[in-house]
Amino acid sequence: MKLLFPRVILSALLFALIAGCDEPKIEKIAGTSEETATEGETSVETEAVADEETPAEVQPATLSEQELADGWILLFDGHSLFGWTAASECDWKVVDGAITATEGEAGLLHTTSQFGNYVLKLEFRSVKGGNSGVFLRTDAEAADVKTTCYELNIADTGTNDYPTGSLVQRVKCETQQDSEDWQSFEVTADGPRMVVKVDGKQVVDYTDPEPIGRGYIGLQFRIGKIQFRNIKLKPLGGKSLFNGKDLSGWKEYPDMDSTFAVDDKGWMTVKGGSGQLETEGQYGDFTLQLQSQTNAEGLNSGIFYRCIPGDKMNGYECQIENTFKDGDRNKPANCGTGGIFRRQDARRVPADDLKPFYLTIHADGPHVATWVDGYQVADWTDTREPDPNPRRGLRLDPGTIIIQGHDPTTDLLFRGFNLAELPPR
Repeated sequence: MKLLFPRVILSALLFALIAGCDEPKIEKIAGTSEETATEGETSVETEAVADEETPAEVQPATLSEQELADGWILLFDGHSLFGWTAASECDWKVVDGAITATEGEAGLLHTTSQFGNYVLKLEFRSVKGGNSGVFLRTDAEAADVKTTCYELNIADTGTNDYPTGSLVQRVKCETQQDSEDWQSFEVTADGPRMVVKVDGKQVVDYTDPEPIGRGYIGLQFRIGKIQFRNIKLKPLGGKSLFNGKDLSGWKEYPDMDSTFAVDDKGWMTVKGGSGQLETEGQYGDFTLQLQSQTNAEGLNSGIFYRCIPGDKMNGYECQIENTFKDGDRNKPANCGTGGIFRRQDARRVPADDLKPFYLTIHADGPHVATWVDGYQVADWTDTREPDPNPRRGLRLDPGTIIIQGHDPTTDLLFRGFNLAELPPR
C-alpha cells in the first residue's frame, strides 16, 4: 500500500488556503473528489471513465524503457477496449489478450483519437479465406478508400485483388503473405508517404499525390474471425520545446512564487509556491510527450494547454498527482496523473512518486487522450458550447502550454517536451 507522509498533510492544509489549482474560488462537488470554480467557470461534474476499470488482478500491457524513451504509446491495453469505439454492429471484445471479432456487421472498431504522422505496429491473425484490414487516417465510415482513408488489407492471395500488405485501390503487395498464424504489420505514415512491412519485410512504399492529413486508426471486421494485439504507436514530426540548458522559448513570471530553473543534468526544475512557466508559442491540435518526476510523496502539479496567453493557468489541465486510495491504482486520490482536472479522472495511476515517468497528451479538436508510461488513462471529449475561455466552454483556438507550480511543497522535475502538431484532415 502506498503511504503518504506528513508532507501530504501539509499539502492538504495548503489546498484549503490557496483554493486548489490557483483558479477562482472553489468548492467540493458532493460525492466526488473534484473541485469546481464558482466564479467564471462552467460547473461540470467529473466524468466517469467510459469503460470498465482495470480489475485489480489484471496486469496491463506495458512497454520497455527504451520504447518509452523513444515515444511509443499503447493503443490497446491488453484487457479492454478503452480508447476505441465501434462504428458498426459487431461483436468486438477482448479474448485472451487480443481484440477479437467473429460475427456482425462489416465495419470498423476505431481509435477515439485521430493521428497524423506516426509509426504503427501491431500483430494480427486471420482465418483461412478471411478478409479484414487496418485503416489508416480514416473517418468512422471509411466509405471511400481512395479519398477518405488508407486500407491496409488482410486477405489471402487468390481471394482478393489486394492481398495482405496491399493498400486497397492504391498499391498491390506483390509477395505472398498468407498465414493462419500471428503476423505483424509495421506502418510508417509520414506526410504523403506510406511504408508497409509484413513480418519485418518491406512490401509497400507508396506516396499519395493527394495525401490525407490525419484520421482514426481502424480495425476492420468483414469476413471471418479476426484478432489484433500488441498495438502501439510512435508519433513522428515532433520538435522539442525545451533545450535542456536554459528556459529559452518560455515566459517566466517572477512575481509569482514558483521558481523554475535547469539543473546540471538537463532537467527543468520547479520549486516553491503557486506559479507558472508558459511557452512563447501557441498550439491547438498536437501530441506532447515529456518526462517528469515528483521529488516527494503526494505532490501536485499540472500541464495546462490551449491557455489564454498571459492569464494565470487558464486552460485545460492535465493533472500530475500520483496518489491513490486503498492501495488500489484504479482509485486516484485527486484526479490522478493524466486525468483532465475537473473533467475526467484518470482511470488508473501507473506512475510512482520519486521515480521518473512519461506523459503523453494528445489533443485533437474537442477530444483529448493521455497516456502515462505508455498506458492510456484518459479519453475525454469537451461537449460544452464553444467559448474562448476554456473554463467556461470548449476552446479550440491555439493557446500556450503552462507548467504549474502548485503550492509551497512543489518540487518536480521535467524534461523532453517533444511536441508534434497535427496536420489538418
